[in-house]
Amino acid sequence: MGEYILRCVSGGEVLPEHYTLSCGKHAGLLRTEYAARQLTVRPELPGIFRYIDWLPVHGVLPTESRPMTFQSEELCRELRLPNLWVTFTGYYPERKCLVPTGSFKELEALPTTVRLSENGGGTLVVASAGNTGRAFAEMAARFETPVVIVVPEDATKNLWTVAEPKDSEKIKLVAVRGDYTDAIRVADKITEKAGFLPEGGAKNVARRDGMGTVMLDAAITIGRMPDHYFQAIGSGTGGISAWEAAMRLWEDGRFGSAVPKLHLAQNAPFVPMVNAWKEKRSQVLETDMPNAAEAIRQVSAHVLTNREPAYSIPGGVFEAMMYCGGNMYAVENAEAADAGRLFADAECGIDLDPAAEVATAALISAVESGAVDRSSTITLNITGGGYARAREDFSLSRVPVAFTVNAGEVPEL
Repeated sequence: MGEYILRCVSGGEVLPEHYTLSCGKHAGLLRTEYAARQLTVRPELPGIFRYIDWLPVHGVLPTESRPMTFQSEELCRELRLPNLWVTFTGYYPERKCLVPTGSFKELEALPTTVRLSENGGGTLVVASAGNTGRAFAEMAARFETPVVIVVPEDATKNLWTVAEPKDSEKIKLVAVRGDYTDAIRVADKITEKAGFLPEGGAKNVARRDGMGTVMLDAAITIGRMPDHYFQAIGSGTGGISAWEAAMRLWEDGRFGSAVPKLHLAQNAPFVPMVNAWKEKRSQVLETDMPNAAEAIRQVSAHVLTNREPAYSIPGGVFEAMMYCGGNMYAVENAEAADAGRLFADAECGIDLDPAAEVATAALISAVESGAVDRSSTITLNITGGGYARAREDFSLSRVPVAFTVNAGEVPEL
């Protein structure tokens, strides 16, 4: 189970697995090639690990976290979309969605934790705008895997765990006076120290293939790949993951003869990839994010504010969009909030992550404009939600800040 090789998408080289993140010779991403060309779902395994054939791990962790695909009768009726399927990764017990931290970032954190332990271990360094850091903090709390989490100072409120940490020293939270990209740069500097390993972001195949289980779950539940796939993006890793999973499903041969069109959304006014794609450019330019700092302050979905997305890199978002077709959307805060209320009204009042509200608003826009036919089979990736319910059902442990630094500074860990 989970037998694989790593191949550079640029040069085609096969790389040895040592928690390998890059080729060394080329700038492109690495991609996993699995021995299992057809997917076998293994429901006897916990959570996401039911898809272990297409995860870069050999072992598993005890978890209930996994994506859940369902049809919302009320949402289908409200939007007049008879073939809309929601894939929800969050905390929504009535729908058997049991991700305690409320975000699909646990789909990344679980296989990454296993992959690291199977390849020598070490202290993982994770840059985050909140959700990714919370997922890795949960891993550290449950499984005592050491982690340094680097977030913008205003995101520290989003760092909590459901599990009481067995060893609080395993989690070091660094607050950066700056934005998400500043946090990424501080994290990169920390990894220059011995014993500290970068989580890897888009370069981490465990992260991408973990997120790719959203597409797998949708295809398994529906019986085929959807015609259209909607998701909000910040780094773009989720869009890449959907594309890679779809290519594997196409090669499997049982889930359709065409990959889904990708519909990827950002939160206006910070929409660098939307601006680049509008002109079909393979590069994101500084002019695609004018007044970036102010634009980032204005958005409601701060997890979508990466100034250095995986757009231009070989194997990245631009190539995914060119391969799959589709569109990108700039969603205003008010549109996102309206979409979130509509979803909550349809689904037991469940609150959505702001990024999931953006994705839902993009779907509404695409359908109302006629860009997507109402009879199409659609998957809406709800990347997080159920935070209010989690606060009701669990006693949450706040992650204390260990260090606060200015942008560009490195803490003395």
